[in-house]
Amino acid sequence: MKKIVISKFSAVLVAAAIILMGGMTVSASAETANDNYNLYCVQCHGSAGTGKGINAPFLAVAPRNHTDPKAMGELSDANVALAIKEGGSAVGKSTQMPSWKHSLTDAEIKDIVALLRQKCKCTGAAK
Repeated sequence: MKKIVISKFSAVLVAAAIILMGGMTVSASAETANDNYNLYCVQCHGSAGTGKGINAPFLAVAPRNHTDPKAMGELSDANVALAIKEGGSAVGKSTQMPSWKHSLTDAEIKDIVALLRQKCKCTGAAK
């Protein structure tokens, strides 16, 4: 009888671990996006994404407010990804927005775009 109890308990633990690990994959992507945003974007765009980062007062052009659904909703995901990858000048914006293509993978950029959509509570415009 003890073997059955231990086996059932083990099965429950294994099932819980599988469920948690499956959830970790999704949250790991979101966690990485948050980590990358905090490392590369917060200085200018601010931790809340409002464009009021510590460097913002010293920039010639105000950083985009990532929480503005109207402004962010006018941008396609491809446009936002291009700005992150190639810098502001690639999308006709500030040359002070650097290119992050040597620091972030395409997958990480895609995850940051998804994070920005969460911040603005909006979807991107069609291409």
